[in-house]
Amino acid sequence: MAWNVVDRNTAGDLGPGISDAVRQKIRGFFDRYPTRRAVMLPALHITQEALGYVSLQAMRDVAEELEVPPSDVLDVVSFYTHFWTHPRGEKTIMVCRSLSCELLGGRELVEALKEKLGIGEHETTPDGRFSLMTEECLAACDHAPCMMINEKMHKCVRLDQLDQLLDDPDNDRLDMPRSDLYDAPGGEKPDYAALARQHGHHDEPAANAEDDDLGYTSDVGEMKDS
Repeated sequence: MAWNVVDRNTAGDLGPGISDAVRQKIRGFFDRYPTRRAVMLPALHITQEALGYVSLQAMRDVAEELEVPPSDVLDVVSFYTHFWTHPRGEKTIMVCRSLSCELLGGRELVEALKEKLGIGEHETTPDGRFSLMTEECLAACDHAPCMMINEKMHKCVRLDQLDQLLDDPDNDRLDMPRSDLYDAPGGEKPDYAALARQHGHHDEPAANAEDDDLGYTSDVGEMKDS
């Protein structure tokens, strides 16, 4: 397999940078950690929440704030599957691919989602509504197969529930207040559909578990550093 080599100094469009509000939120973490480098993961979470993904320019900006080489930021972004380097959809579907989920239908769940959405892994629907990915483990092995839509966990998902689940406007709604640490400043959200069209990427502790009206089990949890 041939690797695509990208010269970040001459790559042209590096994508959006981070705003002053995002920079300020990142700086708010400095006193909580022994070094600025240690703020890397919170800074990247904040950046992705604000932009929808972590662009090359955003990596440069984060590196500037943390006083580290941009390559160090790229190393972290490329290591964790949670971070996206191209625009993603308004709702990111993460399907578990651990052994428990594989044995109980996780692979079939992924293939059904690909067919229904018309996309592959790490791709986004043309309307910017959904992106699809798999994760090594979502820590709900006793409720396999499981998947997350943004930060909401859906347990014991059956193939015959997918249409109803995807059509549910509240399929990513958390049932408890979410920490505002990583929320985008000002409440503004990226234009996911526009980003998907522009970049062409359409060819990322559980509590209060309860059964919802759709017949599958869901709970809520904080975003993990996967």
